[in-house]
Amino acid sequence: MEIYRRLTDVPASFGPSAVTIGNFDGVHFGHRQILRRLTALSREHGWKPSVLTFDPHPACIVAPDRAPRLLTSLDRRAALMQEEGVEQVLILPFTRELAQLTPEQFVQQLLVDRLGVRAVLVGENFRFGHRQAGDVRVLTDLGRKLGFVTETIAEVVYRRRVVSSSAIREAILAGRVAWAGRLLQHAYGLEGEVVKGHGVGAKQTVPTLNLSTSAEVIPARGVYVTRTADLESPREWISITNIGYRPTFGSSDELSIETFLLDPLQGQTPARIRVEFLCRVRDERKFETPEALKAQILQDVRVARSYFRRVRAWLAPAPCAGVGPHASR
Repeated sequence: MEIYRRLTDVPASFGPSAVTIGNFDGVHFGHRQILRRLTALSREHGWKPSVLTFDPHPACIVAPDRAPRLLTSLDRRAALMQEEGVEQVLILPFTRELAQLTPEQFVQQLLVDRLGVRAVLVGENFRFGHRQAGDVRVLTDLGRKLGFVTETIAEVVYRRRVVSSSAIREAILAGRVAWAGRLLQHAYGLEGEVVKGHGVGAKQTVPTLNLSTSAEVIPARGVYVTRTADLESPREWISITNIGYRPTFGSSDELSIETFLLDPLQGQTPARIRVEFLCRVRDERKFETPEALKAQILQDVRVARSYFRRVRAWLAPAPCAGVGPHASR
């Protein structure tokens, strides 16, 4: 995959392209339907399947008070897009100057002159141009004049709910990570550095990897069945992760994300990890003694191992039978 971060970096060979436009936060089920149609159409005509996205989110410029907390970094989005066959991504800096372009200027100057579009695929509610004056009808009319086709992809509905980044965001913040995983079609994860903890866990309960992340959307406090990957090697582990304020050891103002690997570490402690949240086990609560907490953690380990046996380890997220978000901690 080729990733371009400025318009001036885009080569003349970018086209002929089929392009879809949007933020694609999470690269969820609905986004994937667009990307799959994009790659199929590109293969049929010999075009290059391409994505135009923006940084920062346009709302940060035109309506900062409504800017959403993002589910995925730009690099993570690009990696997920590549899984669907996307070959080119232009991450265009979103500026006030860009926001001032009329729909006609946006299409002519950007899509036609610079990206060589032959087809543009968008969702039904797609809006573009100054004050969002452009919609699908305007885009279609411009395409007829300028030599590209426009395809509209319908919203994806899963179990009678429209799949959207906002719905996924709400589910994660509520701790419903298995449901979020279904809407995403991949497990929601947090990435970051492994940092030194307080040292209490290794001495009194179990040793953990402590994650420091810049992620904007953190699952609700509690214990989760997780899968942990070393971002700098192929190593992966099944795990359980606690998100909370460590009430057993005296509540802290700093939220901690502590992961216990169910299998031996084997080698050096990873410097950077990705923790994928598969299933919520229980709420966080204060235990009377570290020994009581350790006993509960060992019970959590049994729940996690049972989970991975049911899904035959490493498969897509599945619901936790017999455990839920209201189990006691």
